[in-house]
Amino acid sequence: MVVNIERLISTRAKKLRASEIRELLKITQVPGMISFAGGLPNPDAFPVDVIRDCIGDIFKKDVKNALQYGTTEGLTKLRGVLAERMNKKKHIDCELHDILVTSGAQQALFLMGLCFLDPGDTYLTSVPAYLGAVQAFAALEANCESIPMNDEGIDIDSLKRNLERLRRTGINPKFLYTVPTFQNPSGETMSISHRKELIKIASEYDFIIIEDDPYGDLIFEGKPLPPIKSFDTKGRVVYISTFSKILAPGFRLGWIISPREILEKLILAKQATDLCTNVFSQYVAYEYVNRGFLDKQVEKISEMYKKKRNIMLNELKKHFPKGVKWTFPKGGMFIWITLPKSINTTTLFRKALTKKVAYVVGEAFFPDGGNYNSMRLNFSYSDDKTLKEGIKRLAEVIKEEMKANYEKEPFLAEGV
Repeated sequence: MVVNIERLISTRAKKLRASEIRELLKITQVPGMISFAGGLPNPDAFPVDVIRDCIGDIFKKDVKNALQYGTTEGLTKLRGVLAERMNKKKHIDCELHDILVTSGAQQALFLMGLCFLDPGDTYLTSVPAYLGAVQAFAALEANCESIPMNDEGIDIDSLKRNLERLRRTGINPKFLYTVPTFQNPSGETMSISHRKELIKIASEYDFIIIEDDPYGDLIFEGKPLPPIKSFDTKGRVVYISTFSKILAPGFRLGWIISPREILEKLILAKQATDLCTNVFSQYVAYEYVNRGFLDKQVEKISEMYKKKRNIMLNELKKHFPKGVKWTFPKGGMFIWITLPKSINTTTLFRKALTKKVAYVVGEAFFPDGGNYNSMRLNFSYSDDKTLKEGIKRLAEVIKEEMKANYEKEPFLAEGV
């Protein structure tokens, strides 16, 4: 008898959908393709020599423990230096026992969903939203309520209206997910007033805030904004960050700072997934932080990415047609593009591939669909020459599409 695999697969697994970004990345591996699609750090920024020295010291001092199983919570001395840095740099009041080391920030998101979401439960997110988080929560059969953003981050008035609407129907959201600093995909940053207001609203409506902060150290202008977690006095905020953007993504290291009662559940959930995070990677990360390399590396990366952002912005201004707008991120890795409503970037994507340039369609970042006239561009990965050529190619595709729509050549204009 032929095995009927479909009959045996769980209902939850049948509902899983491929990540649009991951599928797009497969397409972009064509020779000569210029891809602004992936959220990839620049490999030239990886501290290869420092990593080599750290590994050498580990082999001299403690290699047998570094190659052994570890605790689920994570390497104690790594959690200790993380707690020290979070207090000093982020003004987050925490101890090492408040920290769980995870296999990347993506695992942290999935563990939060696993601990808080039953099938049919509701969570909130600002949109456009990080696709990896939406995918993680959707895998747990949760319902998403999308809250629009404005110039100060999440639209507080819209959030309140939606919470009241949900309350009238008996729905109590479990948590609100947000990337408040140099957001993926928009590059926008939430104001301090909105950060404080979110905590008040979370207390009033009794939900948790998941603060995802992978880009907060990558600052190009201005002073760093304190995380939402730094204002948390009632245990309402779970803070998530990662080494992927400030060391290297290949180590797959992230961390969670959480109230103890939540952390205990997260630890049990992690034990059911991978027992412990890569121990050798944790030893490397500890040496990297403890020996004072992290702050120097953050400064190096920020300087590199600021230059690349400026190149992309200049090329957008030079080549993109009138009617196209874009964000001006003060840090991070992304620029959000908004085209005239007559342009569908999903349709445009196939045409862009023929010019060997790729991006991520804006629709992918909206759980409820829509926003078909937007796209996300990554400026951190490509070299300077490729950035210029890629924007030039993309501009040609957009101009051709707009010409087909309006039957005339548009004028060049500035972005916003």
